[in-house]
Amino acid sequence: MDTIAIIGGTGGQGFGLAVRWARAGYDVIIGSRAKERAEAAAQKASVAVGGGVTVRGLENRAATEAANIVVLTVPFEAQVDILKGIKDALVPGKLFVDVTVPLAASVGGRATRTLGVWQGSAAAQAAEMVPRGIPVVGAFETVAADALQDLDHPLDSDVIVCGDDRDAKQRFRPLVEAVPGARFVDGGPLENTRILEQVTALLIGINIRYKVHGAGIRITGLPA
Repeated sequence: MDTIAIIGGTGGQGFGLAVRWARAGYDVIIGSRAKERAEAAAQKASVAVGGGVTVRGLENRAATEAANIVVLTVPFEAQVDILKGIKDALVPGKLFVDVTVPLAASVGGRATRTLGVWQGSAAAQAAEMVPRGIPVVGAFETVAADALQDLDHPLDSDVIVCGDDRDAKQRFRPLVEAVPGARFVDGGPLENTRILEQVTALLIGINIRYKVHGAGIRITGLPA
């Protein structure tokens, strides 16, 4: 079974993915710039999952080196610096998953708006930075952190996965399906993550207007 490093796993969405995948039996490592923060979050995750599950905490580069699937869940303003620090540890055989959304809140604006990214999306920006040959997929952008952390309830959301490498998307599919209630939907090429990032801002606005915390999306008309 894959070892998953969640870079930014001390944040809400990263922590939610950590506990979901740890409960599903994956070897999960929470990464942070500070090893102490990573270890504290890992201990908290282990307690939340229970059942003798142990989540590890490591500094970002060490976490990247120890895993074969690396998931980036940091705020947009930290994406470039974090990638610069770990990209040399992204060696052949690893899969890189980007969950970053360029919300305007990262520069003091509203969380219901996104910033323009020269490459088209945060995931496309990441794809330009990782070493050549490392497959990149974008996923989980439209899934709320609160919903992921609520282990007492299944996820009521599809997970749209975009990427230019079909095999990479299929490699990531079991991690989507390991989350109860989640359904894998192939969203096409990586450039389509620009649409998902806009939908994320839309969902945040819906959460605010309806005073909820876990609005998500379902794609109808697909085979069961």
